[in-house]
Amino acid sequence: MGTLPGKDPGMDIGKPENYRAAAKAAGDAFLAAGVPEASLQAVRLMCHVAGMTPAMWLVRREERISDAEWDEFAALAKRRLSREPLQYILGEQEFMGLPFTVTPDVLIPRQDTEHAVTEALAWCDGKKVLDMCTGSGCIAVSIAKLGKPASVDAADISRAALSVASANAMRNGVNVRFLESDMFEKITDVYDVIISNPPYIPPEQLRELEPEVKDYEPRLALYGGEDGLDYYRVLVAEGAKHLQSARNGETGGILIVEIGYDQGISVPALFREAGYAGVTVKKDYAGLDRVVIGHL
Repeated sequence: MGTLPGKDPGMDIGKPENYRAAAKAAGDAFLAAGVPEASLQAVRLMCHVAGMTPAMWLVRREERISDAEWDEFAALAKRRLSREPLQYILGEQEFMGLPFTVTPDVLIPRQDTEHAVTEALAWCDGKKVLDMCTGSGCIAVSIAKLGKPASVDAADISRAALSVASANAMRNGVNVRFLESDMFEKITDVYDVIISNPPYIPPEQLRELEPEVKDYEPRLALYGGEDGLDYYRVLVAEGAKHLQSARNGETGGILIVEIGYDQGISVPALFREAGYAGVTVKKDYAGLDRVVIGHL
């Protein structure tokens, strides 16, 4: 029979009587371990095990928990106590209101990235779009699902990530062409819009991240070089070769990138140095610099 750590050292908790008590035990253990949103995450785990929606939880939480459910719940709760991200445990994360499968092969989609997608949706109707460093495919799939692009391509160096992204495209019923490529190495087409959430975390910030990120999410999707700008340098230089040129008085292709909160000066400078015009910085809901846009 599964157990969970109790409030007192060495005092493990056995099977509680009902779902609510089980979630409470896990929530207390999460709180003691420093897990964020401890009570909420415990309830989400319990709902996952019992096959409940949040609405069903309110009705059924006093029901008796079975031995099999408790064993599964205790095992998953222990994984969360080790600070494994809840999204990897559940295998899913919502993004732009859409469901996405996530595994340790991909970065977990975040609300910050939704700002970049929202900006892209304003430009992508009838356009040819490339999502570089696609990871889970959340950007490419969201644009294909919520916008009206002529086509969407998505590239990543990781074959494992592309497998997850392809499954997410199928899950959401959209057509995206996935390309295995080290940045633009195998990209041959020209696009109207290129969007990217590249790795942008420098080493000193990487060391300070929460255990959920630094110990579990793929380093390949996080580390942006010594100053965090390595991938932006490639994006502005190589991206210009794969964007439509300005002609007949019309602006050329558009490059849209997510940035770290402290890169609102350095990344736009790279855009301007590479010859992009109309360079703007968009803020997230917290008022932090989050997206940079420029065009040829």
